[in-house]
Parts: sequence; structure tokens; C-alpha cells
Amino acid sequence: MLSLARPVADTVARHLVATGVLIDEDPEQALAHALAARRLASRIAAVREAVGLAAYRTGEWQTAIAELRTYHRMTGRHTHLAVLADSERALGRPERAIDIYRGANRDAMDKASAIELLIVAAGARRDLGQADAAVAMLQVQELTGGGTEPWAARLRYAYADSLLAAGRREEAREWFARTADADENAETDAAERLLELDGVVIEGDDEFDDDDEADDEATDDETGNDETRYDATADVDDDVDDEDDVDDEDDAEELAAQGAGDEADLVVAETDEDGRGPVPAVLTGDDDATTPDEAGDGARGEAGGGGSQERPGASAS
Repeated sequence: MLSLARPVADTVARHLVATGVLIDEDPEQALAHALAARRLASRIAAVREAVGLAAYRTGEWQTAIAELRTYHRMTGRHTHLAVLADSERALGRPERAIDIYRGANRDAMDKASAIELLIVAAGARRDLGQADAAVAMLQVQELTGGGTEPWAARLRYAYADSLLAAGRREEAREWFARTADADENAETDAAERLLELDGVVIEGDDEFDDDDEADDEATDDETGNDETRYDATADVDDDVDDEDDVDDEDDAEELAAQGAGDEADLVVAETDEDGRGPVPAVLTGDDDATTPDEAGDGARGEAGGGGSQERPGASAS
């Protein structure tokens, strides 16, 4: 990155470091950092490599192919052919994955990269329904090695999987067992596949889910469902309304018994000074009521002052 200005180089370097740190735990965020670096330094090979690998981890197969091919052209290296082939396979193009394997100079590749490319090519053969060809491809010298290399477990797992696809169940079981012995970091599910072939069924979360459903049903039986509770509340409200109706009838009879004189006093009490008739009250936020004139004066006073409305600000990402 010596061709970049110092501030730009520092920013790109930080994005690349973040991509490397996050690519295993948060591939989406790693890809975001790699793309930010590409916007600043698209002519840097390491940047295009980072974008390609992060895109591969997030399942952006087309982006991974384009970026890694660009990286290979810029550097003359072919260090990620297995990733390219696997991306072609993920896009449903196993023939292209096999073509990449055939065209690779495996003698110029390091052992790990060559084995990974072989595993992907064998998987492409299985995709084409050529399980026997996949088994034949994987019968290499490294298959029966000591098994201490990081790729040894993956090679054995691919071979066992190909044997199973070819209908050679007993041999597949043997190689799944060898894979489990070599897979110290549990990078594969060879142990689970071995138990599956032996007919051992491990109870998963289904049993716990059934217990949870049983508990929920028991709780519903004890407390009742939402609909039952709603109907009971409605019945209580109806009883309250009936009591209010009875009270209103009693008030009406009492008022009628008071006579016309009391009614006249009531009308006069609710009549304004000019005799224009009863004045309705306007409810406010206070306990007291105000007349429409008082309320209108207050409203006009507030209208003259104007108002403001807050607008939420956008948060910076």
C-alpha cells in the first residue's frame, strides 16, 4: 500500500484488519469493512482478496468469483482456486468446478491448497451423480498419512462421504471413524455421522418442545384462555351498565317529584346574565369547567404564540 497517501493507507489497513478479525464470527460485517477498503483502494491486490474471501463466507458467490479472479490476475498467484471452484459448485455449475481442478497447476500449489481443491472437485463429481469417480479421485497418498495435518480430517471426511454416496456403507463407517480420530478440533460432524450409521438416535430439542407445549396446555386449563377472560370482563361491564341504568331511573323519579318550582330554579341557575339560555360547560385539563368564551380567548392567545415540532435526527452509522 505504499502507493497510497499515508492517511488513506492507514484507513485501508484498519478496514483490512477488521475484515480478518470478523470474517469467522461476523462475515457480513467483515464484508462491509472489505468493501469500504475497496472504495478507497480498488487497485490494491490484498483489498480485492479480502473482498473475495469475505463474500465467499457470506454466500455472495458471484462477488467472490469476480474479486478472486481479479486478485489472481493482479498477482499472478492461484492461491484460492478451491474457493473459486466451490463458488461455482454453489451456483449449480459443477462442471466449471471440475474444469478449474483440471486446469490448475497442482505442483505449484502448496499441499493444503491442492488438497482443498481436490475435495471440492470430488464434491462436484458427486453433484453430477458420479460417486464412484469421486471415490477414485480421493484415493491419494495423503489419505492414508499420519493425519496430523490440518486438512487430513477434511480429506478423510470427503472420502467417507463419497463411499456412502456410492453405497459402500461399511467402508464409509470405517472412514468416518478414522475422521473422528483425526478431527481433534471437531471441524467436521464425523462423530455424529458415525452414530447415525450405527443407528444411535440422540434425542434433540423435540422432547423439550413437547414438554413446553404440555406445560402451556396445563396453564391454559388452570387459568383459562384469553377469550374466556374477555367474556367474563364483558359480563362484569354489563352488570355495571345495568346498575347505572337503575341509578338514572331513580334520579329521574326524584327529579320529577321535586316539582316544577325546582325545575325553574335549575334553569335559572344554568342561564347566563343576558338570559340567552343554558350555557354548556367546556371541559379542560383542570377539575373546573370553563365556558366557551373563556376557552376561545385562551385558544386565540395560544394560537398567536405559534408552536414547534421536534424532528428526530438521523444517527450516524
